[in-house]
Amino acid sequence: MMVLGIDAGSRSLPEAEHVLRTVARALGLPGGTVGCTHFVPAGLAGDEPHIACSLAVPGPVPPPADVSWASGGERDGPRAEGAATAAAEHAARRGGRVVTFPGHDLLTGTMSVAAIRDGSAIERVLVLASPGPPGDDTLVVTNDHVRPVWRDGLMTLLTMPAAGGRITPAEVPDPTPCCADHT
Repeated sequence: MMVLGIDAGSRSLPEAEHVLRTVARALGLPGGTVGCTHFVPAGLAGDEPHIACSLAVPGPVPPPADVSWASGGERDGPRAEGAATAAAEHAARRGGRVVTFPGHDLLTGTMSVAAIRDGSAIERVLVLASPGPPGDDTLVVTNDHVRPVWRDGLMTLLTMPAAGGRITPAEVPDPTPCCADHT
């Protein structure tokens, strides 16, 4: 397995997720392919901070069109450094927000922590600001939006408390922009 880094200079998570899925489709990768987004700081691959992507690929693949890319020792494009950073973080399982992964399409509705771990590539579920992991029977309200992260080398779903003793992913599907109610 290799990791392909992709950098199209995306300014938002939805834009980066679109690039990730478009490249995965163009390469003919299956839906359960592990694909991530990575924040790129200003100055690394351009003057502005932005979001790059990474995809686990079965081996060498043709370079994707219209994006900077990096895989192994090869790279091309004006944002190749951002792509290389994304690929390195993914390969080391030390950085990145996981968007696509085996079982991601099954994580809908409300399900137990055990069902999430057993039915997907998620290896661990944690509750923010909690001293320990939730029990296997704890219910997770997925909001049909599950985005784990790489933490300590494990695909980890970060959650927060929800009503009724349940938990929900810490990343919400459509966050309210800062100052949206200040007109």
